[in-house]
Amino acid sequence: MDPQEIARNMNGLLQAVSPERAEALLPSPMVQNHAAFLHMLSDGALVCAWFGGTLEGKSDISIFASVLPQGATQWGPPQRLSFDADHSEQNPVLFTAPDGRLWLFHTSQPSGNQDECRIRMAEIRRDASDPLVLTASEGRYLDLPRGCFVRAPLVVRDDGAWLLPIFRCVQRPGQKWNGSHDTAAVGISPDQGATWRLEDLGQSIGCVHMSPVSLGEGRLAAFFRRRQADHVYRTESRDGGRSWSAPAASDVPNNNSSIAAVHLSDGRVAMICNPVSAAQSADRRVSLYDELGENDDRPDADPAGGCVPVWGVPRAPVALCLSEDGGKTFPVRLLIEDGPGTCLSNDSTDGRNKEMSYPWLLEGPDGTMHLAYTYHRRAIKYVRLAPGWASADARRLS
Repeated sequence: MDPQEIARNMNGLLQAVSPERAEALLPSPMVQNHAAFLHMLSDGALVCAWFGGTLEGKSDISIFASVLPQGATQWGPPQRLSFDADHSEQNPVLFTAPDGRLWLFHTSQPSGNQDECRIRMAEIRRDASDPLVLTASEGRYLDLPRGCFVRAPLVVRDDGAWLLPIFRCVQRPGQKWNGSHDTAAVGISPDQGATWRLEDLGQSIGCVHMSPVSLGEGRLAAFFRRRQADHVYRTESRDGGRSWSAPAASDVPNNNSSIAAVHLSDGRVAMICNPVSAAQSADRRVSLYDELGENDDRPDADPAGGCVPVWGVPRAPVALCLSEDGGKTFPVRLLIEDGPGTCLSNDSTDGRNKEMSYPWLLEGPDGTMHLAYTYHRRAIKYVRLAPGWASADARRLS
């Protein structure tokens, strides 16, 4: 579909494409929509949050969300949940705290300067008279260093502390951020989000978008996008998230684009991603923000002591990868959608961008799988797979 056809179909209506699959393009007033995050509420309703505006990094980028009540056949209207006219607000994360309050975490940065980013936290309320309506409190910035970014959900530790997966866009004085020194960390709050401290993960240069999964009995695994566009990396904690092993490569390729993982009710780990790497494509672009058109005479960050980030590797196909060994290997990979995945431009209006990226996934109580991902930077696509989805051998990638 071209951008105009995509826009015409952004009505939120669920369309059955097979007995086991339904799809929808979520409604949005913005021409660019990216970084979907799915969250299930206590009554079974789904909330999908994302960021929208004209171009990633522009100050008109804000957080939006839409609600799909349980049993409904259409997503509700988009709700704008952030309102900062001076910053690009990106990467929403929704979290229901143990006391039942719903929180939104998101990034807030000036232009493309991810190393100046701060994380904002706001309470989300659902209108009692209209369950499609969400409102956000004014919120506040977390007391964490600048350059902290989020993408994945929080974990509540056995002592009640909140663990917030972080990736650090480390500042290089006099140089522009380009991802060369990004590392992984965990934000820890012992007091339900009131105060935070940061703990870095060692040997994690290039590992970002940490996505944690509980394996039971105090064990956690977490999976990373890689700036080097080589593989998804994995780390493990055996003490409930207090310490982590050095990240190591998994058998799943990565294109320096986002991944997400969950622990399924049958004991397997499911990860959704674009299982391609830089070794499979010669496509490259200068940086993530090379289209902002803003004057900045600083040189790109020197990769010495860090890594050489790779940008522009195609962001397709979307695949659901399954593991029976806690995410050490993913031998089963199911195709969700394929396409060229071209991402040499972030523009959402001229049809050059064909990416299907930044996917998210949730398993419902009945085994239904809920997926969402960026569709050509123009829309957020939602896919629902009926219970028994994993038995469809025809979708397996070789």
